[in-house]
Amino acid sequence: MAPLPGDGALPVGAGRSAVREIVESLEKEYRRYKSLAERTFEQLTADQLTQVPAVESNSVAVVAWHVAGNLKSRFTEFLTTDGEKPWRDRESEFDARHVGHDELRRKWEDGWSALFAALGELTDADLGKRVAIRGESLAVHAALHRSLAHTANHVGQIVLLGKMLREAEWRSLSIPRQRRS
Repeated sequence: MAPLPGDGALPVGAGRSAVREIVESLEKEYRRYKSLAERTFEQLTADQLTQVPAVESNSVAVVAWHVAGNLKSRFTEFLTTDGEKPWRDRESEFDARHVGHDELRRKWEDGWSALFAALGELTDADLGKRVAIRGESLAVHAALHRSLAHTANHVGQIVLLGKMLREAEWRSLSIPRQRRS
């Protein structure tokens, strides 16, 4: 199986297992979403990070706080303890907060470092195991896909909030729209 141009991947059988390739693919996607959120944070002022756009909605900081809390809880002792840790206070992640870029970054990195450490430790045998999330038994690969979807959903919210807050000053994170006259 030849790698896609530019992906830098070795084909299966060239020193990598199919399982490792799956985990690396998931990690690449997680890193892509992490980057999208971070490039959004960089465009926002401290006030914009905590601005709530409408009643019953969340600020960028609140959504980022929730993502970080979720990742830290799910991936701390990923294979051996329930992903919903007793020390996590999920509801408080949605409390209005006034934080600056530095504090937000520290919290954000705390969650992502737990994820990347867990991914780095996974072996071929681990993908056949089961983990628990809120008492529900899931195959490791299913838990990883579920987490990636959850994270992608919230990163999409972060990006949309950023676009709304920056309006005409927003710098596209992908291919910019062509402006028609």
